[in-house]
Amino acid sequence: MILPEKYQLLRKNFRNFAETEFTDELQKKLDIEGGYEAEMYHKMARYGFTGIKIPVEYGGQGGDSLAYVLMIEEFARVCPVLAIYANTPNSLGGGPLVMCGNEEQKKKYLPDIASGKKHIVFALTEPGAGSDAGGTLTTAVADGDDFILNGRKCFVSGAPIADYAIIYAKTDPSAKGSRGISMFIVDLKLPGVTIGKAEAKMGINGYPTSDITLDNVRVSKADLLGPLNDGFRMAMKTLDGGRLGISAQALGLAQGCREEAIRYAKERKQFGKPIAANQGVSFMIADMATEIEAARELIYQTAIAKDANSPDSSMKCAMSKYFASEMANRVAYKAVQIFGGYGYIKDYKVERFYRDARIMSIYEGTSQIQQLVIANTLLR
Repeated sequence: MILPEKYQLLRKNFRNFAETEFTDELQKKLDIEGGYEAEMYHKMARYGFTGIKIPVEYGGQGGDSLAYVLMIEEFARVCPVLAIYANTPNSLGGGPLVMCGNEEQKKKYLPDIASGKKHIVFALTEPGAGSDAGGTLTTAVADGDDFILNGRKCFVSGAPIADYAIIYAKTDPSAKGSRGISMFIVDLKLPGVTIGKAEAKMGINGYPTSDITLDNVRVSKADLLGPLNDGFRMAMKTLDGGRLGISAQALGLAQGCREEAIRYAKERKQFGKPIAANQGVSFMIADMATEIEAARELIYQTAIAKDANSPDSSMKCAMSKYFASEMANRVAYKAVQIFGGYGYIKDYKVERFYRDARIMSIYEGTSQIQQLVIANTLLR
């Protein structure tokens, strides 16, 4: 796909920012120490990246899905972890508010999210409800002007540094499965909210993940987001955009792997010549490049289809996430293989890319769930 000049300029700006600001030292520090780099987040906010998809009237940039995809791709090409910093407010965090919020809610929350003053995260998964999000056990019981929430959410990316969370809870206990679930904007400073210890993860270190426990948390009815008992359908719509973002993250990571592999293959000599001269290596690079280009075309076209409200955009988001995340894992594997023993050493970037890639076929819907979405759409 040949990008119009507007998007080429955006891509250049995103790339320049990532290459200038996402230093190797910072990336290594985050991978070793974990934690969170607040200064980088605020720098992204000053450039408008944290609000690229949020409408202008609520403090954002009003960008479309293609601009968003290009940003995540270019950021993840340098560092997938730091790409998430700009992704969350535009995707699973701010997305439900943009899509379902009333005017009062949008004015109250979105400007601070777009400006980077506040963090908002998405809390759907529970210990017993992962791929089967319809198995939600968290409850919300009406009590006067409030709802009282009880339950536990797990694997909440960004929870330890968040101000708010979009919480999904059962509001109609008589409804079966995914019915009777509602969305709430929950202030994580409210009494009864406990944020768990940050998980020790294989990769994506530098963006903390933890549980959120709700013990008789009183949430105003003004913070019910979207229609009562229709939260699950809204969650699935939100995840369409989230899956597009993860596909872009996977694409950027794969591109970074390919570039590292090509550079190393040209420099590394064995048997008196660069290893790039060996077909066993050059063919791996050819495979990597082909898969990356195929993913890029699928993702860009899906972004355009989503903004055009194409009836098959939900399926295409699942296809993009499925293909790109699996592709990123294959490409990262080949990159480590090209580096040989050095690829297994933490001093080399491909080792970190390899670990970071693994989550992409798991979070925001496993590859198997994406296959299910695709198959169900085609066979209905």
